Amino acid sequence: MTIIIRILQFLLSLSILVIIHELGHFIMAKVFKTRVEKFYLFFDAWFSIFKFKRGETEYGLGWLPLGGYVKIAGMIDESLDKEQLKQPVQPWEFRAKKSWQRLLIMTGGVFFNFILAMLIYVMVLHAWGETYLPTENVKYGIETDSTGHSIGLKNGDKILSVDNQYIENFMQITPDIILNNRKSIQVEREGRELNILIPADYIPKLLKGKGQIDARTPFGPFVISKFSKESPAKAAGMAVGDEIIGLDSLKFTYYDEFQNYLAENKSKTVILNILRDKEKLNIPVVTSAAGLLGVMSNRSYDQFFDLKTIKYGFFQSIPAGITKGFKTIGDYLKQFKLIFSRHTKAYESLGGFITIGSIFPGAWDWQVFWNLTAFLSIILAVMNILPIPALDGGHVMFLLFEVITGKKPSDKFLEYAQIVGMIILFSLLIFANGNDILRLLRK
Repeated sequence: MTIIIRILQFLLSLSILVIIHELGHFIMAKVFKTRVEKFYLFFDAWFSIFKFKRGETEYGLGWLPLGGYVKIAGMIDESLDKEQLKQPVQPWEFRAKKSWQRLLIMTGGVFFNFILAMLIYVMVLHAWGETYLPTENVKYGIETDSTGHSIGLKNGDKILSVDNQYIENFMQITPDIILNNRKSIQVEREGRELNILIPADYIPKLLKGKGQIDARTPFGPFVISKFSKESPAKAAGMAVGDEIIGLDSLKFTYYDEFQNYLAENKSKTVILNILRDKEKLNIPVVTSAAGLLGVMSNRSYDQFFDLKTIKYGFFQSIPAGITKGFKTIGDYLKQFKLIFSRHTKAYESLGGFITIGSIFPGAWDWQVFWNLTAFLSIILAVMNILPIPALDGGHVMFLLFEVITGKKPSDKFLEYAQIVGMIILFSLLIFANGNDILRLLRK
């Protein structure tokens, strides 16, 4: 059921984004009296799920959920319709319009995606406000792994600043280090202030999920809410609702101490000290090869920390949502830049449809859904404006060339450029989804 909910959220989000993007092209085409022959959600290769015609435009739903399209008369696009281009130019065709009009038609989709993201952020801030964990409220300090320890961090350190700049939202510390290539972290340890230098190889490790800086939490209460698919604890007789109070009669103050003890006893028998209906029980369990019990608990930050919520009135939410939108765009551009860095090797983290679908939660949460949809709208806009033939940015690149030089590329050149662009896009699609498959095989 969890997978189905994720798929449904992904498809709904994708549908909204595609419709809005193509609507941008459609409206701008109509503004300049350009004929739109088709408007499709998803691709209709060989056949469509349904279609109908209103006026000069055929509207439909394709079966291949890789995006969507509008087919604008007199334009070389992914359909590679050569026959139409052999006919005399008509005044209602794309190729008959002035270069600045064609430029606005091609950027309409990207512009609408940016506007959609801003509107969603305004709506979300007005409806739910903004809740976060202030760095000063992380009272137990941080926890990290061996990668974090290798640069000098210790569990229990309290983050004071990064490059001597205070970060209000604790959950933004790791992204800030990655995106802004920070050089140092200032921490408080046992009443002393220390300066931890960040080595060059730390950021590539962060991108692979190592060395993450998390808030340290107390161990208890740890009540089992569910088990993993292959759970040593469940096989040993543990049940949902059992509370783990120790291991091998050892008590733990912090959750990371519990995890470290398990890691030191991989594939070994440990005695789980539990409470079941107020009765203390001791159950022997053989841990997995990874040092896991296969148990989960509904633990959340609001159990241990004072979170801060900022509420916005309607008029307050407008500038706040726009500001958040522009900040998200800036952060994503920084992330995008990392992909092309050989040092960070961020390209190894590229993902396809499985990765995108997995970011949606297993239970339907409208606040999370709309935040993710806004972020994906920004991704779609940025990706589409890249100067790659077959994308909007490719068309914009050739149009800018025409505006600057006064020379229009030939239809034959644009046709070949479209083919090259499609090959590049399919290669990227295969690479990203291949990464997904490899990650699944390695699990």
